[in-house]
Amino acid sequence: MSEQDLNAIFLTLKLAGLSTIILLLVGTPIAWWLSRSKFKYKFLVEAFLTLPLVLPPTVLGFYLLLALSPVGLAFSFTGLVIGSVVYSLPFVVGPLQDTFVSLGNRPLEVAATLRAKPMDQFFSIVLPLSRSGFITGGVLGFAHTLGEFGVVLMIGGNIPGVSQVLSISIYDHVESMNYQEAHVLAAGLMGLSLLMLIIVYFVNKRFKVVKL
Repeated sequence: MSEQDLNAIFLTLKLAGLSTIILLLVGTPIAWWLSRSKFKYKFLVEAFLTLPLVLPPTVLGFYLLLALSPVGLAFSFTGLVIGSVVYSLPFVVGPLQDTFVSLGNRPLEVAATLRAKPMDQFFSIVLPLSRSGFITGGVLGFAHTLGEFGVVLMIGGNIPGVSQVLSISIYDHVESMNYQEAHVLAAGLMGLSLLMLIIVYFVNKRFKVVKL
């Protein structure tokens, strides 16, 4: 395995890790609002947030490129992080929203009778009861970022050490007919992705939302 491939692996893990942290921080309040809001047109917000699931990555990457270029973030690691967060947001918000909805109102009503403030209710009750949703959302967000190609290529190009992630490195090896190196990287990525899916299914089976 070449040094360039090792750099691509490190960059991919760094991108996935940082993006996942941001996704959880950003996705949590969004998911909480979606699970509790009575806003009449909430479905429009949900449709907009879910758009990356059905939109071709190159289309999303193209418009992100237009948005990031004027501020100098295109073809940079920061630009990749922004693109990854936008692209993977539904994979984090969805599990969190489902978990929050499944909690129901009863736990919060009980806490309110004990004079717990909304913030205390969220951190003391909602978060512990929603651990499966956070694990699932975090793992899915991380795994989805690992396999990004179209969005990353559009907004980051193929700059070694800057924007050349694992998926692009595999494509380069295939394009140059270096199938052995491509197989090593692809098999590793597939194995890691499978492991994370196993974790998701195990967590969903092991931890169930507790209703009071």
